[in-house]
Amino acid sequence: MEAAARVIARRGVRGLRVEELAAEAGVSTALIYYHFKDRTGILRQTLEFINDRAERYTTERDPDAPPPTAREELEQTLLLELQDTVEVRENSTAWGELRASAVFDETLREDLARATRIWVQEVAGLLGAVQPMSSAVALAGAAERLTALLEGLSMRWLSGSLPLTHARTLLTEAVDTEVARLGP
Repeated sequence: MEAAARVIARRGVRGLRVEELAAEAGVSTALIYYHFKDRTGILRQTLEFINDRAERYTTERDPDAPPPTAREELEQTLLLELQDTVEVRENSTAWGELRASAVFDETLREDLARATRIWVQEVAGLLGAVQPMSSAVALAGAAERLTALLEGLSMRWLSGSLPLTHARTLLTEAVDTEVARLGP
């Protein structure tokens, strides 16, 4: 799955060739087809892999550190999607490639929509911990805005049109704005 994420990040979904994926993973093309059946299976499993990997690197905390406040957890979770590591760059680029391809692929569109809904719900839950008296509708709207902004900032950063520090500042300011909107 790491090889699939790397190839998609590097070549895009349209440039994904099973032969290149097999070479990147160090396995045979027959083994790829055995495990994934077809290209759609590869894309679905890669989407699941990058979601799981993002969940891991956005929720890992130093066990010796004091537990974060609800507000700190919200901000950290979102900002960890904007860090200059190979893993995050690869994940974010592959996500963007999958999202762009979903415009033309209904099956991929459904899988991506489901993954996005889960992500929005997770962020809404974090917002709800910060502002527990907010309505579910307000929390969902704020989460939708923050996740959409994060995706856009990530693509601008990855494409070199926005410095990472500025993207992180803009996201932090957006969190401030959304929390204030939800608050008393």
